[in-house]
Amino acid sequence: MKKKKVFNVLITVVMLTGLVVIVGQVLSKNKKENAAKTAIVAQADGRVTVRTTTVQKDSLAQNIMANGNFIPAQQMNFAAENSGRVTSVLVDEGSRVSVGQVLAIIKADQLNVDVESANAAYVNAKSDLGRYESAQQTGGVTAQQVDQAKLALVNAEARLQQAKLKVGDTYVRSSINGIVNKRLIEPGAVVSPGTQLFELVNISSLKLAVTVNEQQVAQVKEGDAVRIRVSVFPDQVFTGKISFIAPKSDASLSFPMEIALTANPGNKVRAGMYGTAEFDFGAGAPVLLLPRSAFVGSVSNNQVFVSAGDSVARLRTVTAGRIAGEQVEILNGLTAGEKVITSGQVNLNDGTAITVVQ
Repeated sequence: MKKKKVFNVLITVVMLTGLVVIVGQVLSKNKKENAAKTAIVAQADGRVTVRTTTVQKDSLAQNIMANGNFIPAQQMNFAAENSGRVTSVLVDEGSRVSVGQVLAIIKADQLNVDVESANAAYVNAKSDLGRYESAQQTGGVTAQQVDQAKLALVNAEARLQQAKLKVGDTYVRSSINGIVNKRLIEPGAVVSPGTQLFELVNISSLKLAVTVNEQQVAQVKEGDAVRIRVSVFPDQVFTGKISFIAPKSDASLSFPMEIALTANPGNKVRAGMYGTAEFDFGAGAPVLLLPRSAFVGSVSNNQVFVSAGDSVARLRTVTAGRIAGEQVEILNGLTAGEKVITSGQVNLNDGTAITVVQ
């Protein structure tokens, strides 16, 4: 039994030794191949293989796209103006409402008491003024006392009007034509000034809210026609007109813009949906163009490598202009016909030897 175990151990050792030999041979072969490749690279005199493009003049496609959301023409959040208990809610979510329609009623017992008190004070002040005016005719009171009575009457009338306004505020009325999007109260709820009651939206017309950069905003104006595509209706094209352009950029240096949807057949487009505005400004005069890939790092660096005689890379500072997709306008720093490197820049420095491939 012991002899059998020893025999098995010997076999395992032999197999492992053979495996080590095979692995060593593979590593040795890979090392030789890598050495051969290194020798080939060394024979290339350290040149970097690159691709180039020729600087040409062409018309810059001036199509601009901006994404955004559709917003309602009007949106109102109604809040309570007085404290009290809600006695009635007269609309539900989805209800259509019109200007002046009562949406809810808030209990106004205390406010009614205030109206009665203010009315009594007004009647009393009016009677006092009458007595003072009668007494003035017989010399019983002075003109100053009569003036004070008139002032008291004016103040009493103002307090009465104020009390009546507060009672009127217990009737929550709509100030727009629209639809109840949210109902935030129920009968019996106790509210205080500022408590949110309803959210109303007017979707009789919709607007697409987008943002554009400073280069784009300079090419549009209010009233311009715009094509609109809605993400959930990819096969349909809608039309709109620019109704608002912000006079000042936001924190990201973008300009908010609103585009009124001129037609919405079947009211298929709803507030909150995603949309894309497509601005088409046509082709302009020919300009020098380069692909984005030609720039070192990014377009904002304004640096490219120029191929000098297809043998040396030269770093060149340029001025980039408008950007349309993958094409960048070059304002200065290059001339038509020069060759600019579009790949391999990561391995280049000014003066690096290159080999240009097609």
